Amino acid sequence: MIKAGIIGATGYAGLEIARLLVSHPEAEITAVSSVSFTGMELQEVYPSMRDILEMKLQDDKAVIERSDVVFASLPHGLSEGIAAACHKNGKLFIDMGADFRLKNEDDYKQWYDGAYEDKKLHDEAVYGLSELYRGEIARARIIANPGCYPTSVALGLAPLLCKIDAGNIIIDSKSGVTGAGRTPAQNTHFPDCNEAFAPYKVALHRHTPEIEQTLSEISGKTVTVTFVPHLLPINRGILSTIYVTPLEKLSAEELYEIFKRFYNEDKFIRILPLGQTADLKNVKFSNYCDISLHLDERCGRVIIVSAIDNMVKGAAGQAVQNMNIACGLKEDSGLSLVPPAF
Repeated sequence: MIKAGIIGATGYAGLEIARLLVSHPEAEITAVSSVSFTGMELQEVYPSMRDILEMKLQDDKAVIERSDVVFASLPHGLSEGIAAACHKNGKLFIDMGADFRLKNEDDYKQWYDGAYEDKKLHDEAVYGLSELYRGEIARARIIANPGCYPTSVALGLAPLLCKIDAGNIIIDSKSGVTGAGRTPAQNTHFPDCNEAFAPYKVALHRHTPEIEQTLSEISGKTVTVTFVPHLLPINRGILSTIYVTPLEKLSAEELYEIFKRFYNEDKFIRILPLGQTADLKNVKFSNYCDISLHLDERCGRVIIVSAIDNMVKGAAGQAVQNMNIACGLKEDSGLSLVPPAF
C-alpha cells in the first residue's frame, strides 16, 4: 500500500486529492498538512470528511516523513523547498502549483515574478500531462502537475498540431470559480460572479507560457496562441473552444479519424461522434476529457471543443493518474468516477 501525504490539504485541489485517495485501492492517506488550520481535524474544516478522513492537520515535515508520495497543493513560490526535502529523502513529489511547470526560468520570472533557487532540481522535474508524457512520468521523482487550462488546451490540440498554422491559434476558455482557489477575491465574491459572465486577464493569463511551451514541444516548432479565459458562475469545469486553420483541407471524417487514432489507447480521452458537442455536465466529478470536433467549411477553420472538470482532470485527478504511472499501478486506479447525468 502506497503511503500518500497531502501538503495544503485544505485548499480546493488538496481536498480533491483527499476525496480521490480515500477510494484508491492501492494507496492510503497517512498525513495531511495546512498552514492555516494546523492542529485542527480535517473534518472540522470540511464536514464532508466526517467519518471518512478524520485526520489531524500537521506540519509539512510530518507529511514528508510519513509518506512515500507527497502531493503539494500550494501557491506558486512555495514548493521548491518541499521538493528538495522529498528528493533528498527518496519521496515521489507531485507539485500542483506552478513552480516546476515552466522550463525557461526567464518565463517564470516574467509571468510569476519569481526565480529558481535550485536549478538542478528543476532540470529533473517532468511535466505531468499524463497522456502525452507517460514515459517520462514513469521514471520521474518530481512531477509538475499541469495547469487546468493548459490540460484542456493541449489535449484538444495535440493530435492536430502538425497539420495547422501554428501561429494562428485562438483559445476561448471558460472556468468554474474553483479554478481561482479557496482564497476569495472580488471577482469570485458571490454577488459579483453570480449571474455574471466575463473574460479576465485577457492576453495576460499566467497559463499562456505553459500552453505555448507544451504545444511547441509536441509540434517541434514555435507555437504562439491568443488565449482568453472567462469566469463562469459555476463551481467546477473548464470548457475550451479552440479555433485553428488547417494547412490542407480536411474533411470532418478525416479530422475524427486523426483524433481517434491519436487517443486510441487513452481511457480518459473521449472523442465524441461527429455532430455531438462536448458539455461540462458530462465530465463533472470525473477524470475524463471530452473532445468534440467541428468543421467550418465556409471559413476553412477547424473548431475543437475540449471539456474537463478543472478540479479532477485539471488538477487532482491528473495528479493521482501521475502517481499511478510513476508507481507502476494501473493508470485508472482510484479514478473510475462516473460523471452524474444531471
